[in-house]
Amino acid sequence: MQIPLDVTYRNVNKTDALETLIRDKVDKLEEVCDHIMSCHIAVEKVHENPSSGSPFRVRIDMTVPPGHELAVSKNPSEGVQHTPLETVVRDAFEAARRQLTELTQKQRREVKEHPAQDMGAIVTQLFREEGYGFLKSLEGEDVYFHRNSVLHDDFDRIEIGTGVRFFTEEGEKGPQATTVQIVNKPGSHIDKSAPGEVEIEPPLGWE
Repeated sequence: MQIPLDVTYRNVNKTDALETLIRDKVDKLEEVCDHIMSCHIAVEKVHENPSSGSPFRVRIDMTVPPGHELAVSKNPSEGVQHTPLETVVRDAFEAARRQLTELTQKQRREVKEHPAQDMGAIVTQLFREEGYGFLKSLEGEDVYFHRNSVLHDDFDRIEIGTGVRFFTEEGEKGPQATTVQIVNKPGSHIDKSAPGEVEIEPPLGWE
């Protein structure tokens, strides 16, 4: 599991078995998409004695570069009475997996069909003093970038996990970014005087 596990429990006993189940399911999500930026899970008991369905609700919120937010909420209200919590967890992660698979496939098609357009990535390595770092593209390719390629002199604001868009070319040692722009971190440079520039809303998970 590469992304930090962020689970909130409300009126539900946290058990080792439940933790293990959630960790396993998050690992499965990362098999679909290895550049998830954040994943927040809320497990709660919303009813004590429902007439049908389940007393539990599970919500999953994910952020995927360059700023996509996916949300799933499972609270069975019909069917088998008192659906077990573990079943609700599995159903929620299965729905999240389907959403993530659909988004990932769409992104890969867009990159393949429009190779000249800018692409999304996240910063995976950063050598601040040396003035360079590496991005991981939506297709899982590692791309070198230099501070001089970062727009608006924003290199010092970049952190590991920052979402960016970039243009790339083939360098002597492999792909390298010619232009890098922060797209989904609070404080992203915005020229409000320029036509069409709108403020970027911070994605879920950024403080």
